[in-house]
Amino acid sequence: MSTLDGKQRARAIEAMRQFLAAPVDAEGMTPFRRSRVEDERRVKVIETDMAPLLASYLSGQADLPEFKSKADGINKRNELWGFKGIKGQMFFNMLVNAADEPDECDQELKAAIAVPANDAMASSRIKTFLGYVSRVGEQWVESGHSKHGRPKPGSIPFFLSYFWQVQDRNIWPVYYTNSVNTMLDMNLWQPSGDLAADYITFKAINEELASLFSTESGEAFSLYDVEHVFWFIGGNPYEAAKSAGETEEVTPSVSGAKSVEVLPDQRLPESYVPPVVAVLPRMASGDAETNEAAKRSGTTIERAFEKYISSAFTVLGYETKLMGQGQGRVPDGLALCTDESYAILWDAKVRSNGYSMGTDDRTIREYITTQSREMKRRRHFRNIYYAIISSRFADDYDDSVSGIKMETDVNEVVLVEAEALVAMVDAKLRAPSQVPLGPDGLQRLFAHSRVLTADAVRELLM
Repeated sequence: MSTLDGKQRARAIEAMRQFLAAPVDAEGMTPFRRSRVEDERRVKVIETDMAPLLASYLSGQADLPEFKSKADGINKRNELWGFKGIKGQMFFNMLVNAADEPDECDQELKAAIAVPANDAMASSRIKTFLGYVSRVGEQWVESGHSKHGRPKPGSIPFFLSYFWQVQDRNIWPVYYTNSVNTMLDMNLWQPSGDLAADYITFKAINEELASLFSTESGEAFSLYDVEHVFWFIGGNPYEAAKSAGETEEVTPSVSGAKSVEVLPDQRLPESYVPPVVAVLPRMASGDAETNEAAKRSGTTIERAFEKYISSAFTVLGYETKLMGQGQGRVPDGLALCTDESYAILWDAKVRSNGYSMGTDDRTIREYITTQSREMKRRRHFRNIYYAIISSRFADDYDDSVSGIKMETDVNEVVLVEAEALVAMVDAKLRAPSQVPLGPDGLQRLFAHSRVLTADAVRELLM
């Protein structure tokens, strides 16, 4: 029995054709070929590392702490599933930390992650595990702990399906947030909110598409291949707005945001991201058309970039303050999270060829020192992060980042690609309750010095 109607099947086929027809990259590989190479790595990691570890745990040879620790290590060394994100390893850590009875947690976990024999058993295991996780979370809060530290029930379909897929990759697709969102954007499916029922429907759609794509393309499509089609179509949240209006006319408003006229031959926008945020990657690279739009709006692209970044942080839920021009040696803006006692000092850098650390280091250190000490003294923030937001970054930043961390009060220095900020907003607007500002959400993105890409954001928040 088909889960999709004729129009939905046609849309899915078109997405598959776009995936197969995509041009080669700098290494001469198409997305389809590259995905097959990545899948070969997945299978090798499963067969040599994850499957033996899982079997050892389920048989009682490895205890729960050993299993959790080794699973974390394997997934950090092999970033092929996104398990180190909020719905994977973080959920795992929260569950074990919050559980009052370690033995009960061990038994519930083993019963849940063992591969089901059929859909009915899978549904039953999700429901049973949901009851246990909900009870653990309630007890955690009742005992006086912060609600932010309790395991989130919404993570269960991803968490369980990851382990089921390790045991039988041809039957159990991983319940990726990106895949669900892409199905929504393509109008293939509307989840009901029932975690068990939604996973079974998700599985059925993946199975149907694997068969449909195989027939239409002449290639043998696996569940992995279907997943890659969804990643190809939905991987860049701001691209949907661009593709929906390739011929749109940019009409600057008072604020400088563009208004989009939907023409008869265009598709409706699918992205959740508002235009004032979606335009950030083009601004960051000094895009000529965006530069001209800024001039027609009576501002510079640099100042508009600062304002729109501040808007993005506001959408995310931060208390924001735009500083920058005319205020002396200060960062361009602040994003404050009082409830979680942390602040982000940020600077905006418009660069067509990417930003290189080093030229501004002395000035940066001076105003970081002043601002961070002031915030710790007056606002009592425990953690201060410094972020530079630009189009991309040169790879010679290690010494500069180390110097800033050693000579100032900031905890971490994060180089944020503009696309990554767009991805944060997209994730937040799609599922606000699943993307909090605290350590189980956005704070984790800033708690590690690195170049933060859109892919890293999606991996953590998937």
